[in-house]
Amino acid sequence: MARFMDVHEGFVGVTEEQLREAHERDLANEGAEGVHFERAWLDPEAGKVFCLSSGPSKEAVMRVHEKSGHPTAEVYELPVEVE
Repeated sequence: MARFMDVHEGFVGVTEEQLREAHERDLANEGAEGVHFERAWLDPEAGKVFCLSSGPSKEAVMRVHEKSGHPTAEVYELPVEVE
């Protein structure tokens, strides 16, 4: 499975609870696309949300976000990782 990081804009002032609700919608919709959302991060001042996921393709990640109500076209595959 490939790993992906995606970026959402327009989340200025969003709370941790609202982020959790959006993440839970992704979790509810991920199975049909073979995607798993691992984590989400929020910068409420900049209005950006970052999501880490694994799945078969960036298009699959985009379809889950679309179905969950927070679409994004900014999805990056992460083929290289260091610890």
